[in-house]
Amino acid sequence: MNTVAECTVPEKILLAAHQLEEQGQSPFSAEALIVSSWQKFPRTFGLKGYADQYPDSNKVLSCIMGERGLARRGWLSKMGQKLYALTKEGRHVVQRLQAGGEPTNTSVSSSTVKIARDQEKYLLGVFASSAVQKFEEGLKDELTFADACRFWGITENLHGEALTARLDRLRAAMAEVERVIGNNTAELSNGRSISKDDLNLLTAVHEYLEDRFARHLTLLRNRVGRN
Repeated sequence: MNTVAECTVPEKILLAAHQLEEQGQSPFSAEALIVSSWQKFPRTFGLKGYADQYPDSNKVLSCIMGERGLARRGWLSKMGQKLYALTKEGRHVVQRLQAGGEPTNTSVSSSTVKIARDQEKYLLGVFASSAVQKFEEGLKDELTFADACRFWGITENLHGEALTARLDRLRAAMAEVERVIGNNTAELSNGRSISKDDLNLLTAVHEYLEDRFARHLTLLRNRVGRN
């Protein structure tokens, strides 16, 4: 049987979640799922260059949360702050995989597109930002201007037109990637599949941060020319 080897990254995480529940851990923490996924599939979830020693937590977390994450798919149910449990649908998928059924995303491979390396590098940085993670976890009130700066890739030394150009860069990047992806998906090097929904998430974070920190941005823009 080669079914498990052919499983997608989200399906492997689901199998690791099932293993936790079989061990009596329900609900289980995101940290427990990270370790379980890595122990079960070290080559998939190991930290690059240290796969046998450490897990890559971002690779697991990015597949749990977000528009195409396991929770949004209905495979995992969020039970509390970073606490999850398998849903009925999630158990059905596990049973199908263990019975040797076809992986659930067999149709995705035919509609997966490649994006340019510079676009991927940019997206990986934005998706890994603290702003996106807090936004997805419902922790909007904890967002700081420092989170916003890291999301936009700016510093408080950036002023005037340069600041505006950097903020516009995200929308331009999203529009270009969306043009390439269309209604398909693109798989990033960390295993995360992104679609138009994920790009919409980044746009939502961008708009929320712009609105919340409008005063900060105005002060930075108006500082141009002052020495």
